[in-house]
Amino acid sequence: MSSPATHPPSHPVLAAVLRAQAELDAVADQPMWSMTPQEAALALVEETRLNARLAGLTLKTAAHADRTEVGAAQGATSSAAWLAHTTHMTQRDAAALTKLGKALEAHQPVEEALSRGDILVDQAKVIVEAVDALPDDVGTTVKDQARDHLLDEAAHFDAKRLRVLGLHVLEVVAPEVGEAETARQLEAQERKAEAKARFTMHDDGHGTTHGRFSIPTHQADKLRKPLDALASPKAGGGGSTPHGMGLAFIEYIDRFPAKKLPQAGGMDATVVVTMTLETLMGGLKAAHLDTGTPISPGLARRMACEAGVIPVVLGGKSQVLDVGRRMRFHTKAQRIAMAVRDGGCIALGCDRPSAWCHAHHLDPWSQGGSTSVERGGLLCTGHHPLAHHPGYVMTHHEGGKVSFHKRE
Repeated sequence: MSSPATHPPSHPVLAAVLRAQAELDAVADQPMWSMTPQEAALALVEETRLNARLAGLTLKTAAHADRTEVGAAQGATSSAAWLAHTTHMTQRDAAALTKLGKALEAHQPVEEALSRGDILVDQAKVIVEAVDALPDDVGTTVKDQARDHLLDEAAHFDAKRLRVLGLHVLEVVAPEVGEAETARQLEAQERKAEAKARFTMHDDGHGTTHGRFSIPTHQADKLRKPLDALASPKAGGGGSTPHGMGLAFIEYIDRFPAKKLPQAGGMDATVVVTMTLETLMGGLKAAHLDTGTPISPGLARRMACEAGVIPVVLGGKSQVLDVGRRMRFHTKAQRIAMAVRDGGCIALGCDRPSAWCHAHHLDPWSQGGSTSVERGGLLCTGHHPLAHHPGYVMTHHEGGKVSFHKRE
């Protein structure tokens, strides 16, 4: 690293940094054996705060250096490239330092908290990223509230926990906005997960078959439960493409009868989906599986009428209003009757056969609908999700057909 300038510094920041260097030089060789445990504890805390304050100053300097094009006279392509070359820092770290310094300038309270040593660098980075990730349409006031809330939480939680809190900060500072945004993010995440579904198997010729799969986490939770049950000591121990096999595997998980599996902990290996009454009736609040996995409200409503899933409906203060029954799906005889009557998916313009369809309650089970042939219909795997999607309206037509269109 290059030596500091020999002429007296004119800027107070540089002067303070050089004085700090001199102070550290004075104690660099100081033996530690005479430091008491109490002094060591206090020194560690204060050194951590000092590191944070110095890091805050470094970030401000890096942002200023970038604006003034430090290193341009030496032909450096950027101030970060110059810093990396001069200090032997990696270019990646130098660029990240400059980027964070510039980002903090747009979040003055966070920058000030770091400069005081109230928060650490990784906490500051998490707060800035969480606030910048909020949708633009939430407005400046909500973003400021989110920033201030995370700053308060930084006094109690490390950066890892703070990142989790940042993902749900809208639900705290603006619940009406946060629920809708969480629902949007979960639905987008679920769409991407389904699009990436894969399933492949390979027989190695020595009596063992190897497999790989990629499926949505909420589907993996359904698989994990029966596998856990089978592994219990009490138990004794759309096509051939990868994407098509992945979707078929999802269907297998959905339809596999959990009652055939051994019990685990005195309970059937059955997934429980917990939702509020508002979500069941069409609201935007996210639901959760009993494994802790969050799911979108649309998926929760769809799962509420599936086999092998028990829906639990909560009211205010999370009291249980209703625990659904699993005997809500159509029998084999009823499905055959509907297949003969409908010939396949009842959506207008759809020609998918009955073998590709689910039996759907035309009168939602969650709203008192009965399981019958008369008030049932077959919907393919492409149209059935739309019947439970909050963004679509299902219209009934003569002859038992239905159609879907997006809500305005």
